[in-house]
Amino acid sequence: MITVKIPYVHEDVDRHGNVRIYFWRKGERKVRIRETPGTEAFEKRYRELLAANTAPSPLTEEAPGSKPIAGTWRWLCVCYFKSMTFLTLDPETQATRRGVLERTFQELIHPESSDRFANLPVRLMSAKHVEVLRDRKLKTPNAANDRVKVARYVFNWAMEQKPPLSIGNPAQGVRLIKVASSGWHTWTTEEVAKYEQRHPVGTKARLALALFMFTGARRSDAVRLGRQHASSGWFKFRQFKNRNRHPVDIEIPILPELQRIIAASPTGDLTYLVTDYGKPFSTAGFGNKMRQWCDEAGLPQCSAHGLRKAGATLAAENGATELQLMAIFGWKTMQEAERYTRAARRKKMAGDAMGLLQGPRSKNENKSRTKVSHR
Repeated sequence: MITVKIPYVHEDVDRHGNVRIYFWRKGERKVRIRETPGTEAFEKRYRELLAANTAPSPLTEEAPGSKPIAGTWRWLCVCYFKSMTFLTLDPETQATRRGVLERTFQELIHPESSDRFANLPVRLMSAKHVEVLRDRKLKTPNAANDRVKVARYVFNWAMEQKPPLSIGNPAQGVRLIKVASSGWHTWTTEEVAKYEQRHPVGTKARLALALFMFTGARRSDAVRLGRQHASSGWFKFRQFKNRNRHPVDIEIPILPELQRIIAASPTGDLTYLVTDYGKPFSTAGFGNKMRQWCDEAGLPQCSAHGLRKAGATLAAENGATELQLMAIFGWKTMQEAERYTRAARRKKMAGDAMGLLQGPRSKNENKSRTKVSHR
C-alpha cells in the first residue's frame, strides 16, 4: 500500500481485494506498475513512465503561485508553514526558515537534469538529496548547515503528524560542515574608543553603542527598548528571541553612564532608537544602520552583535560569575557563560604565570644586573 501520494500513481482494488498500482495522467492510458513501492525497481519504472510521454514531468519547474503537488517536498514544506509548530515561532525565525526552504524548491536535483526539488516525492527523498542541497552552499558553510538543520525540523514535524507525512528523517544523519570561526568579531577597547570618537554623545549612533554596551541586549531587544521598560532605575523587559516558546525576562539596573547618554540623546516616544522619520527601527533595518555607523568610524569588521560579546568579555574579565552573566545576557544554560569565564580565567592565569617562563637562571641574571646597576 502507498501511504504517501506520488504524482500520477494510483491504487485500485479489484473484486478480490487485491491492490493494483497504476501510472495514469489525464489524457493518457493507465499503465500497470508491478514493481513493489519503495524499491529501486519501482523508482526506475516510475521514472521510465514519467519520461515516456511528452507531457510535462511533475519534477520540472512550476509556474509561480501554482498549487504544490501532494506528496512532494514543496507540498510538505507548505504544510509545515501552515502548522502551529511553525506559526508559534518568532516572526524572524519564521522568515528565516521559510527563506531557507523556499530557496531549495527550484534547485536542480542533478546538474544534468531539469528535475527540481520542489516536486521530488517525499518518500523518495534520501540523505543523498539533503547532502546535495547542503553542498550547493559549500562556499557559505553557515548557509549550508542551515539547509540541513531546517530540513531536520520539517521532517521531525512530518513524522509526528497523524498519520505521519514522512516515515523517516533523511536529514538526521547528514553531517554539518565544520565552520572554522569564533562567530561575530568581538569589539576591542580600542575599537570602542574609535567609534566613540566618531560618534559623540548626543547622536543616535552613540546611543546605540551605549544601549548595547550597558545592557547586553541583542539587536532585536535594543530596537524595542523604551521608557516604558524603565522603572525605579531598572530595565525590565522580555527578550524578543524565543519569547513565545522559552520566554526569558530580564531585570538589570540602568547604569549612570547609560542614563546620562539617554538623557543627552534624541529618542522616540516608544523606543529610544528611531529612524530619521521618527519611527522605531525594524531589526533588519537597524542592522543596516549600525553597519553604516561602523563603516563611518572605519570599523568594517565590527557589528552590533560583536558589542554583546564585548560586554560579556569585559564583565567576565572583571570577575562576573556564570550565574551573573546568565542574569545579564538572558542565557538559559551555563554553556555560553562558561565560554567567557573560561577565557577570562585563562587570560588571568597566563598573566600571572608568564614570569615563570624565565626560570631560576633568568631570575639570577636579573638579580646580578640589579647589583651591578647599584654599584
